[in-house]
Amino acid sequence: MPLAPAAQYSPQQPWGGQVGGPPQNSGKALASLICGVFFFFWPVSVVAIVLGHLALSDIKKSAGRIAGRGMAIGGLVMGYIGISLVPILIIAAIAIPNLLRSRIAANEASAVSTLRTYSTALVSYASQCPNQGYPPSLTYLGPGASGADKCSRADLVEPRMGTEMPVKSGYRFYYAPESYDAAGHILKYGLAADPVTPGTTGVRHFFTDESGVIRFTTRGGADAHSEPLP
Repeated sequence: MPLAPAAQYSPQQPWGGQVGGPPQNSGKALASLICGVFFFFWPVSVVAIVLGHLALSDIKKSAGRIAGRGMAIGGLVMGYIGISLVPILIIAAIAIPNLLRSRIAANEASAVSTLRTYSTALVSYASQCPNQGYPPSLTYLGPGASGADKCSRADLVEPRMGTEMPVKSGYRFYYAPESYDAAGHILKYGLAADPVTPGTTGVRHFFTDESGVIRFTTRGGADAHSEPLP
């Protein structure tokens, strides 16, 4: 009767032991990596960090039976990135609305100042062009060529404001004659300033006329019946 062959030593197993399967990936490491992908959600970043550390601990204690160290480290890195973004997001959440309010306030102040500039220019125009009264449009207030008729291009405002519907500092300006005498002289006018993007470039709508009083409203366009500025 033939003898059974002697057991052979294998470097992959202890003497006389059984061959084990390949290392299994750590479920915690995989979960950490998946959570890390969504690092922009702060609570998920915390989960990625916790699972990553637990996975690394399990992998270290397993003596090679558990794999996934790279996934755990990847989840940790992205988790810590997410945590580091929290202060930035908090600062942005506070600063952006304040910046928007500051911008709106500056635009509204600029619109009021521009309306006053227009009021002065319109009075000057009516004075130097008595046969016309107030101008038919804002283009008559802008600069013209040297020697041009001062009642067609009065050179009373800067070039960009001497256009049909000028835009400045987030506001668009609308001018319209409103009353004529028998000779066709323009006696009254309306001048409105509306935010180009309500709520973003400005909140209040403004209006003035030949009285020089500037009025405003926060709902729709302002007119001669709106509340005067204090």
